[in-house]
Amino acid sequence: MADTEGCADREAGPSGGLALRVSGLTVRSPRGRVLLSLPSLELPGGTLLGVRGPSGAGKSTLLHALAGLSAVAEGTVRWGDTDLSRLDAEGRARFRADQIGMIFQDFLLFDELSAQDNAALPALFRPRAERAGLRARAAARLVGLGLSDTARSVASYSGGERQRVAIARALAAGAPVLLADEPTASLDRAAADRLIADLTGMARAAGTTLVAVSHDERLIARMDRVLTLADGAPVTGAQAA
Repeated sequence: MADTEGCADREAGPSGGLALRVSGLTVRSPRGRVLLSLPSLELPGGTLLGVRGPSGAGKSTLLHALAGLSAVAEGTVRWGDTDLSRLDAEGRARFRADQIGMIFQDFLLFDELSAQDNAALPALFRPRAERAGLRARAAARLVGLGLSDTARSVASYSGGERQRVAIARALAAGAPVLLADEPTASLDRAAADRLIADLTGMARAAGTTLVAVSHDERLIARMDRVLTLADGAPVTGAQAA
């Protein structure tokens, strides 16, 4: 498989998630400035990709484009057999709900709800027949991430605990793709290291395709491949190391 310039290989991960193929991806600002230019990127299903680079390099822009959240994106983003560029906004939203789990830097939890209820939120948007199974998976993910007292409100949780709830929510739906934006940014080193081990371990065990944007070199070191961005473009050669 041809590699993208600026994308360094690690040992290949297990296959099981959706394969990704990006071609001629360009994202512009409302005024026309190029925010991201990625000529090509191919990932087998189940690959763990780390995306690194300085602030303003285009990392979050790439993550939004991969999720189909950039209405001004040009080019092709194909997950498996689905080309996001051929879908309208409603179609992209349905694809995200069915195929992509997302972990946000600010967690996006509801403080008035328990950890269990937050982790099981995707069940609200699934057919009735699927809801019990999703709630059960959410409970299992919380336990697997070391959270036991999941009936209390997340308002009393630490930053590390809140991020684990967010990860459990993203994994509960069994989506084949997981996109994470700076998942360890608000955590101390010990909590970040525990979360890195849990996140990468669960992704590998499930064969999930994981794309994680991060400044955390310890997280980047656990990825199968690394894409380095600067000024909205891949960094090539020795500069990407």
